[in-house]
Amino acid sequence: MDSQGSIIRVNGPVVRARGMRAFGMREMVRVGHLALWGEIIRMEGTEALIQVYEDTQGLRLGEPVTGTGEPLSVSLGPGLIGQIYDGIGRPLGALLEKEGPLLSRGIQVPMIDPGRAWEFRPAAGIGDLVVGGVLLGTVQETPLFEHRILVPYGVEGEITEIRPAGTITGTDILASVRDARGRTVGIPAIQRWPVRSARPYRERLLPTDPLVTGQRVIDGLFPIAKGGTAAIPGGFGTGKTVTQHQLAKWSEAQVVVYIGCGERGNEMTQVLEEFPVLEDPRSGRPLMERTILIANTSNMPVAAREASIYTGITIAEYFRDMGYDVALMADSTSRWAEALREISGRLEEIPAEEGFPAYLPTRLAEFYERAGRIVTLGGNEGSITIIGAVSPPGGDFTEPVTRNTKRYIRCFWALDRNLANARHFPAIGWLESYSEYAREVEDWFGAHVDSRWGETRDRARALLAEDEKIQQVIRLVGEDVLPDEQRLIAFTAFLVKNGYLQQGAFGEDSFSPPAKGFAILELMLHFHDKAGELVRRGVPLSLIRDGKPVLALTHLRELPADDPRSGPAALRRDLDAFLEKVGTERAATKGRV
Repeated sequence: MDSQGSIIRVNGPVVRARGMRAFGMREMVRVGHLALWGEIIRMEGTEALIQVYEDTQGLRLGEPVTGTGEPLSVSLGPGLIGQIYDGIGRPLGALLEKEGPLLSRGIQVPMIDPGRAWEFRPAAGIGDLVVGGVLLGTVQETPLFEHRILVPYGVEGEITEIRPAGTITGTDILASVRDARGRTVGIPAIQRWPVRSARPYRERLLPTDPLVTGQRVIDGLFPIAKGGTAAIPGGFGTGKTVTQHQLAKWSEAQVVVYIGCGERGNEMTQVLEEFPVLEDPRSGRPLMERTILIANTSNMPVAAREASIYTGITIAEYFRDMGYDVALMADSTSRWAEALREISGRLEEIPAEEGFPAYLPTRLAEFYERAGRIVTLGGNEGSITIIGAVSPPGGDFTEPVTRNTKRYIRCFWALDRNLANARHFPAIGWLESYSEYAREVEDWFGAHVDSRWGETRDRARALLAEDEKIQQVIRLVGEDVLPDEQRLIAFTAFLVKNGYLQQGAFGEDSFSPPAKGFAILELMLHFHDKAGELVRRGVPLSLIRDGKPVLALTHLRELPADDPRSGPAALRRDLDAFLEKVGTERAATKGRV
């Protein structure tokens, strides 16, 4: 921290300083007498451009700029789970205790409380040969989560000393390793990692296992794989945040990292209030016992918004390297892109489309490419699934952020304002949405749900697409002029939309196992086939669709899937009996005539 420069210009969050020859690119610095946090983003000879992560109001020319000697980094170790951080990794809870609701600029608080005690259980012994990523020991961080402390990357050699089982703190050295040159390296409980550098791994695996979410429209029609990438674009009020809440609560991820990036303060407040009281459905424990929140609202400094994405993904990679499946929710990448645009404008860079910088696609690619299902350097399997919300102005999916995001994701859950206005949630439109993982996870669904899963999914999507064409005709001339074959398609699509795709966020139906979802959809298509046979034999559709078992199809989602007396199996028997009765009575009527 001996290097020092001085401020020569202040332009909002961007500061120019001179006398910076001894500084490095991407180095973190303290700016001005208030020691504001900043990061060098451009070097021009002896001058540097710095993006400051705090309010620069009051900075004066000539004030000092001091180096820290490291890039923007986060602390990684026991104590991350359950915490709420700002965009550059400062713990908001600790800041509140230290400063109260009004925070001072330039304040510095350890990201992880170094004095907090943990019960350490070693998993290696003296004489073991280890490399980066090998398990050193474990800490039971929360009742839901076992924290696995790994040998840091770049450390390789023989363990000469390891701490026995017992109480440790974040400042303790857990083990000593002697490398090939005879040097001894101490391994602390808390490690540091630069957020803009992806953590290494041994091998990338194919995304063949789905991330089961419990949301029928996702698991049944547009599945996402563990290690996959997805975008949820939609205008204001279409349900992006609620959908991500559902995924955070119900998905099979063992760790959830939620990044509130540039969202409105009231929405972030809702997240901060709800997540600590949400119950983990599998254990009954608080969901925060496996969750980390990054809070960076729209009224906070814009540069910190840009950094929050990298802070979140680095924390996610840390837990992935332990062998866990991590779900990262970014809400929203549009606000992050707007931060890039504002900083780019301050830097006087030539703007591209709609004022966004020309490197926007590259930054999006760098972010989404850090997802994946991998083999860690320690030999375990872990994954990061990235689900990014996109907030296109006016719901326009052709704007630059949405369009460029589609280039780097493989799952697109397009939220439809018309569905949201009709109170149909999740408001994921079945025509614009798609998933490129469907074929890759089909074998898993075939083995764990039903071998007909892929065929049933394809039939349902084809039915919904055909219904859209029919609906256009209905809007022009009405339903009565259509033949019964087309009216049956429209009616079955109505059942699918209201009895399968629609799903409440509360109550028993908020989580639907894939087997239950398949049973519902398959039974609706079974009805379509049976009713189609009757229609072709001349039975009027009006005699079919008003039957009690048919109307019960829309309420099938409310029934337990494993109860043969009231579940899908029982309704199938009632439905078949009703349709057979209708067909028999119609044939008898024709015979009398």
